[in-house]
Amino acid sequence: MLGRTANGLFWMFRYLERAENTARLLDAGLRMALTRDLVTAEEEWRSVMATAGQKQGYEAKHGTYTGMQAWNYMLRDKDNPASILSMFGQVRQNARLARNAISGELWEAINENWLVMEKQLGKPVGENRVLDTVATIRRAGTLAHGAMEGSMLRDEGYHFAQAGTFIERADSIARILDIKYYLLLPSLSYVGSSLDTGQWDQVLRSVSGDRAYRWLNAGQIDAKGICEFLILDDAFPRSLAFCHSELRANLAALARLHGREGQSNELMREADTRIADLTIEEVFDQGLHEFLIEFMSSNAAIGQAIAQDYRFLA
Repeated sequence: MLGRTANGLFWMFRYLERAENTARLLDAGLRMALTRDLVTAEEEWRSVMATAGQKQGYEAKHGTYTGMQAWNYMLRDKDNPASILSMFGQVRQNARLARNAISGELWEAINENWLVMEKQLGKPVGENRVLDTVATIRRAGTLAHGAMEGSMLRDEGYHFAQAGTFIERADSIARILDIKYYLLLPSLSYVGSSLDTGQWDQVLRSVSGDRAYRWLNAGQIDAKGICEFLILDDAFPRSLAFCHSELRANLAALARLHGREGQSNELMREADTRIADLTIEEVFDQGLHEFLIEFMSSNAAIGQAIAQDYRFLA
């Protein structure tokens, strides 16, 4: 497979995962902000924007955090390269570049949902349409992943797509946890308060983990328990442990197909060594922020090594 085709598949699914994660975060923020008073709602939107990594760009354009301004910036603003519309455009562009390596069903899922999204986001989204719009975006991601799982050969193209998915998902979960721990709480005095509990609930909702977590923990919202769930529970498909397990399997498959291992496999083994048999007590002893920064750095290095190993720019 040509490096540029592998690059297209890898980044197609990275952007798809990024767009879907942003939609999940937006959905959680909407449901919380719409039940708050005006002042508290602005704080919720500030938290959502910080978690999405879009705070600096937003504040350069807007002076307040009103709901309609915030969600339209994240959904469709032409000055925002991280808007969902822009990211899904990148998904479609990369799908076109890798058109000969994906199934017809996958191309149709991407192209048809892009046309729907382009129409829905062609004008400002009001309060009466925003939840439906977010649901459309989340459904687009689900349909694309379903089309891939149901119609693509388990060849190198499939494994590049999966590697992109889990690199991006792991980075997103780690960033959400890190932002929550250090930026969302205005003061340590809020720890354990209703505000703190509400923000941890937002974290769970933003990764679609609220029902699974409550089922496992009898409905108890506990910061340490949530961190353990999102970092170490290898049965939850958005935990860091699960993402790295899937990434390891797909990198091993690529190595077998190419008849050799690369730097990405070696870095993956090093990452496995750091997380294997880790306990949440050890994570907190190290410092959650320090652990997450180290994890994100390792995850980014694996992504860069994949590009080098398989000559994405060749």
